[in-house]
Amino acid sequence: MFNELFPILSTPDLDRSLAFYQGLLDAEVEYQFPPDGPAGYVGLKLGSSAFGLGLDPAAKEGPDGQRCWLWVYADDCDAAVDRLKTASVPVIEQPEDQPWGERVARVLDPDGNVVIIGAKPAS
Repeated sequence: MFNELFPILSTPDLDRSLAFYQGLLDAEVEYQFPPDGPAGYVGLKLGSSAFGLGLDPAAKEGPDGQRCWLWVYADDCDAAVDRLKTASVPVIEQPEDQPWGERVARVLDPDGNVVIIGAKPAS
């Protein structure tokens, strides 16, 4: 049912974060949304690892507040969320289609961390 997991770092300054991860750590941009103009999200690859940077002007700098989310892909977002609901996992956002074509929901892990459950669009 679940088949892929990667972290997404939230940043109030995407260009600054890209300068660090792409410019200094040699990560490669694999995806940008929207594809044209200023990015709101960038998917990066560093070696065999994938991670994302998401623009969030409200993201706090420093140690306070959550700045990292885990994204977990599932074969079927709705079925995955139903399974988690049955196990009493708090669902903070129900599955919803996104402008980039994926279906996405948000749940909380036992420590209150946001876990994003997503399903890629059917090919």
